[in-house]
Amino acid sequence: MSYQVLARKYRPQKFSDVIGQEHVTRTLKNALEQGRTAHGYIFSGHRGIGKTTVARILAMAMNCRSSDRPVTEPCGVCESCTEIRAGGSVDVIEIDAATNRGIDEIRELREAARYRPARDRFKIYILDEAHQITDAAFNALLKTLEEPPGHVVFMLATTQPEDIPQTIRSRCQHFSFRAVRFEEILGQLKDLAGREKVEADEDALALLAEAGDGSMRDALSILDQAIASAEGRLTAEGVRQLVGAAPSTVMEEVMQAVAQSSSQDLLRLVDRLMSEGHSPTHFARQLVRFLRNAIVAKVAGGDSSLLQISSDERQRVTRVAEMFSEEDLARHLQIMLRTHGELGYRQEQRFHLELGLLKMAHAQRLLPIEQLLSEAGVPATSKSSAPSAMPAVRKPELTPARSSGISPFAADSARKTGSKPEMAAEAAPVGITRPVVGSGTTPTVVMGSAALAAQPAPAATGVAQQQEVAIGDLQAAVLNALASHPTLASLLERGEWSVAGNELIIRVAASEMVIGMSLGADAKRLIIATASGALGRPAKLQVLSGGTEQKPVSRLASNGGGGRGRIEEEPVVQRMKEKFGAEIRTVIDHRQKKS
Repeated sequence: MSYQVLARKYRPQKFSDVIGQEHVTRTLKNALEQGRTAHGYIFSGHRGIGKTTVARILAMAMNCRSSDRPVTEPCGVCESCTEIRAGGSVDVIEIDAATNRGIDEIRELREAARYRPARDRFKIYILDEAHQITDAAFNALLKTLEEPPGHVVFMLATTQPEDIPQTIRSRCQHFSFRAVRFEEILGQLKDLAGREKVEADEDALALLAEAGDGSMRDALSILDQAIASAEGRLTAEGVRQLVGAAPSTVMEEVMQAVAQSSSQDLLRLVDRLMSEGHSPTHFARQLVRFLRNAIVAKVAGGDSSLLQISSDERQRVTRVAEMFSEEDLARHLQIMLRTHGELGYRQEQRFHLELGLLKMAHAQRLLPIEQLLSEAGVPATSKSSAPSAMPAVRKPELTPARSSGISPFAADSARKTGSKPEMAAEAAPVGITRPVVGSGTTPTVVMGSAALAAQPAPAATGVAQQQEVAIGDLQAAVLNALASHPTLASLLERGEWSVAGNELIIRVAASEMVIGMSLGADAKRLIIATASGALGRPAKLQVLSGGTEQKPVSRLASNGGGGRGRIEEEPVVQRMKEKFGAEIRTVIDHRQKKS
């Protein structure tokens, strides 16, 4: 008698023997017990996880002759069960839909379905790879599938349920099969190795389970190969050579070289792997899985159940996870995913693999843009690197992270440069310019406690000067808010501005009193809202005549509050100019002039 492969020899013959599909088998057993079986089923999911096997078991349970009605578990010994298991039953027809996918074959099936079964209770059609049936053939089957004779049951097995028309899916009960978990495959392999009297290391079986990638059939096929290739005991090294996988120690060596930014070591490792005959695509896929496991170990710990790998592999990914931050590991995984995708359709695969590894090494030298902004004195949460012309109302208190004057990226910088966080904190800016606008107040600089103690006390400022600064800030804020009304802003800018209590008074020349008529409700609400925010209290607006026409002062002039000179004196602007070579430019919107 010829040898029978393990995947066929140990094929489940009962619902209780099916691994990893309890949600499907439990539902089908309950339906059989309650007599609520359907006339059409769709079994979808990953390859080699039991779709066709469950269809055969369901067919045996419905036609089992050990009882006068369908049973929850087939006996496996009656004539009907034996014939179905061997594939020779005349009433259970298995059709390969990949080759019988046309409308003519489906018409023959539809005609044959009208006749009653030769011996069993039901005539059952099992269509494997049903998604390959043409649309015209599905349309021919549609009416029969919706209202079949009482003795006919259709079972469609597919790996791509989305390719089956919705009209077909809506007429069937759809069961989605899951990929078999790593622990379940490993337990089954241990059991079968014991039955076959094969000595195997646990790490070797773990590699086989991982190579199965959620498919029980794939894992058993590789186990067959491993038993044939092994000389005695199955070892992890023998399994790696069989499946063409690189040694697990190489993955750790690669990541150590990346952590040290050693491009030379990376190129030498690739050269060694290529000389040993390893596939660049396979190695890139291994490294992608290794980095994914390293991220899981970093986030959830090395003992997490999310890591479906052997104990030896757990130790390696845990050590690698300690070398990098979560952000670095995510960046490296993204690089390798892109590299793995490119290897599938690019020439010179070795060069692309080397380029991907060098990108990972170079990424270790990069600093986040937020850190550069922090060192330049710009808050990491700011939306713009340039100071706004409109003063912002801010709370005077500081958060603990800012009050210490330490950059939030100091720890990451210290890790990459090998320095201490305290040294990084010294290089970080100690103050942030924050203009606080209120009634009779001037812009202030909010700083850390140490820097505040070292700051000289500001000179006393007269009431008249405070009032002048407040009016200048208020005028700049209002005119900036009226950027969408350039004509109105130009007319108001030539007026005399003053504040009396909660009221903003703008006196314009008698010749320009037409402005009072052109001041719309939207513009007025905008001016009042801006003035209220700048003054820190509800404000009113009056536009009066009788003022003398003032010479317009540009908001970017060097002699006014909020002008170019004042902006250039800001510490933040000075640091940005020193750090990035920035400069202040005047931007003119010609579209507004045309309007």
